[in-house]
Amino acid sequence: MNNRIKKLKEEMKNRDLDAVLIYKPENRRYISGFTGTAGYVLITEDKSIFFTDFRYIQQAASQCKGFEILEISRNKPVTEYLENMNIKNLGFEDDYMDFSTYSKFTDELKNIKFIPLKGLMLSLRVVKDEDEINTIAKAASIADEAFKHILTYIKPGISEKDIALELEYFMKKKGATGLSFESIVASGKRSSLPHGVASDKLIEKGDFLTLDFGCIYNGYCSDMTRTIVIGKASDEQKNIYEIVLNAQIKALEAVKPGITGCELDKIARDIITDAGYGDKFGHGLGHGVGLEVHEMPHVNSLGTNPLLPGMVITDEPGIYIPDFGGVRIEDLVVVTKDGYKVLSNSPKELIELSC
Repeated sequence: MNNRIKKLKEEMKNRDLDAVLIYKPENRRYISGFTGTAGYVLITEDKSIFFTDFRYIQQAASQCKGFEILEISRNKPVTEYLENMNIKNLGFEDDYMDFSTYSKFTDELKNIKFIPLKGLMLSLRVVKDEDEINTIAKAASIADEAFKHILTYIKPGISEKDIALELEYFMKKKGATGLSFESIVASGKRSSLPHGVASDKLIEKGDFLTLDFGCIYNGYCSDMTRTIVIGKASDEQKNIYEIVLNAQIKALEAVKPGITGCELDKIARDIITDAGYGDKFGHGLGHGVGLEVHEMPHVNSLGTNPLLPGMVITDEPGIYIPDFGGVRIEDLVVVTKDGYKVLSNSPKELIELSC
C-alpha cells in the first residue's frame, strides 16, 4: 500500500492538491486494504486517515496498516473533521460521487475548493503489480475449473438458470467470494444476445450455448467466455465459430506493450468484417479487468493509449445473428514486457458436447 500512496501523493503534488478524499469501494480498497462497506480515505501530504463508523473501527484498525483511524457518526460526520484540517484544494472522485453528496459536501465546506480527480484513481489502478496479477490468475483458474465441471453437468432438458446456479455454487466452493457479474448463459437463438443472462429456457440438442462468467477472489475479478454446441455442430455453426476463433487468436497474438486497444480491436474486427459479419459484431473487443470487471484500459475504438506491461485485458470478439444464434470467445490476458500471457486456460477449439 505504501507504494500506491506514494504514487498518489506524487499526483497530488502535480495537481496542486492538499488532500484527496476517496470512498469508491474499489479505490478505497486499493489504497487502504479495507474490505468493508463504509468508510472514507483521506490522503494529505503527511497523513493517511481512514474515517469509518462504529461498525468497522476494529476491522479498519486491522486492515488499514499505517492509517490513523477516526470514528465518524451522525453527530460527527466526516465533513466536521475536514473543516478543521486546513485543506484548501481537495481532490474528489467526480466519476463516482453523486450530485446530492457533492452538494452536501460543498454546502458544509465552503472554504474548501473541490477539484475533480478526472479518473486519477483508475489510472493508478490500471497497471497491476505482481500480487494483483497472481490474485487475478487465481480467480481465472477457479473459472477454468468451473468450466471443466460444467461440461459434465450440461445436458438437454436442463435450464439456463440451473447452469448459472451450478457455476456460482462451484466457484464459491472453490474459494470465490462472489461473481464478477451476473453469469451470461444463453442457448439456441438466445445466444445471439451478447448479454443474455440465464433464463428458464431449456437446453436443446443442436443449440449454441454461450457461457460468459467470472468470479471474485480476494477482491479481484476474472472474466471468460466459451461457446459450445450441444450435440453435433452444423456447417454454419462451425463456420461462424471458426471466424470468431480466428479473430480472437489474431488479436491475442498482437498483444504487446505499445499497441493500442483500438489497434487490437481493428485486427479482430477486420477479420469478422472480411468474412461478411461486420454488422454482427457490435461491441468492443475487450476491456480492462481488476478490482472491477470493467475498468481501464479501453480495448475498443476509444482505446488510443498504448498498452503497458501489467495491464490485464480481455479479448472477446463475437458474431451475433438474430433468430440463429451467436458465438463469443473470451480470454483474460496480462500484458507482459515481451508480449502477453493468457490467464484463461480453458480449451478454445469447438466443443461438441455429446448428449
